[in-house]
Amino acid sequence: MRLIVNGEELETKAVHVQALVAELDHEGYVAVAVNEEIVSRRDWAATALNDGDAIEIITPRQGG
Repeated sequence: MRLIVNGEELETKAVHVQALVAELDHEGYVAVAVNEEIVSRRDWAATALNDGDAIEIITPRQGG
């Protein structure tokens, strides 16, 4: 399946958000949006991904 993850095309076998986050090794504190809709962490395993979906994975950063 082809997805757009953080603006870049990605080929993946992940079929739901939780699998994609694990595949990309982002299992720490992150927020995920699928097609501009925030997905609650408790819903990651139940949120299916479809070919062409746009995913944003956001990680917190400290700065000054």
